[in-house]
Amino acid sequence: MVLAGHAGRMTSTAPLPESPAGPAASAVGLTKTYGRGPAAVHALRGVDVTFGRGAFTAIMGPSGSGKSTLLHLLAGLDTATSGQVLLGETDLTRLDDTALTLLRRERLGFVFQQFNLLPVLTAEQNIVLPTELGGRRGRGAGAPLDREWLGVLVDVLGLRERLAHRPSELSGGQQQRVAIARALVTKPELVLADEPTGNLDSRSGAEVLDFLRRSVRELGRTVVMVTHDAVAASYADRVVLLADGALAGEVTDPTPEAVTAALDALRTSLPMAGSAR
Repeated sequence: MVLAGHAGRMTSTAPLPESPAGPAASAVGLTKTYGRGPAAVHALRGVDVTFGRGAFTAIMGPSGSGKSTLLHLLAGLDTATSGQVLLGETDLTRLDDTALTLLRRERLGFVFQQFNLLPVLTAEQNIVLPTELGGRRGRGAGAPLDREWLGVLVDVLGLRERLAHRPSELSGGQQQRVAIARALVTKPELVLADEPTGNLDSRSGAEVLDFLRRSVRELGRTVVMVTHDAVAASYADRVVLLADGALAGEVTDPTPEAVTAALDALRTSLPMAGSAR
């Protein structure tokens, strides 16, 4: 599909949240196997990959390549069979369920294909919900919410005139922008996006992708996105390719044509039946 043009640059002068040094996340020798014996499905096979801070990375691969499994492991939503998943210097594979829940609440942001907004809440109430559910205190003067940061998000995402509207009064693209603001409001170290434009038309999809890219370049965030769309992947700084559960290369400074060519090359080199998810 042909996506619409990109929005203008942010004009806010609010200070950006600081990020610690080192990679935002990484997988080290990561494997995931479902089942046992002849029926075992090897979703990931010793994946080693690093996601730098302040970068927008897309994960792509043929159907069954393991990209969704990798995203779920990075999010602590699934358990690795072996290897490590690191968020900064924290090894998720060593955390219990309570610690993982806290980590997801305070250090990760999520954007899904389904918007997952609460229909009875306004856009603003949906955006700030993570701070209220977690009892998280802002990083400013002890306030429960950093209103200045919220203002930056609202302006960058073009939502200021829609804050009092409920999801049913918003377009699909506007709902996804609310979901992005919700993912960013706690200033997470890493934002994980799973097919974030899957339910949107091409124009709305282009807007959402542009806002994700701007959240990286202008707001200092780190985004990892799973997508099957070469045009969507071209908005990223880098595309990581998976095939049959293993790392199969990457595309830097991606264009739709370069990503499509890389995927076609992968498909022609794969066996008839893959075993990953």
